[in-house]
Amino acid sequence: MSTSEFIAGLIGPALIAIALAMLTNRAALHAMIGQISDNFAVVFLAGLLLLVAGLAIIRVHNIWDGGWPVLITISGWLAVFGGLVRMMIPDQSAAMARKFIDNTTAVTTSALIMLALGAFLSFKGFALG
Repeated sequence: MSTSEFIAGLIGPALIAIALAMLTNRAALHAMIGQISDNFAVVFLAGLLLLVAGLAIIRVHNIWDGGWPVLITISGWLAVFGGLVRMMIPDQSAAMARKFIDNTTAVTTSALIMLALGAFLSFKGFALG
């Protein structure tokens, strides 16, 4: 099993779970975002965890040669960027999350994109081995 397949097998199911939660538990998601966005320490901590996860991915998988493994590298860099944003400007990050969660179309579209990407990565992570 390659590193790409291994990481895809981790990220794919996680994206599917997040997407399904976004689609099926909209009221709970709205409440959670409201609670989290009022606590900048939690936003900072979430950023720190996201930063570490992203760094772990790009340390072992910084591949830009083309093909589907580039999605893994891009997800790692997006996690690093997202983590840094949450850590450096937690108040503005929280405000963006509150605006996002109020936009039903944006939430649904994001969830469907995550679901498709998660299914694709899960397939690559589990079906190739």
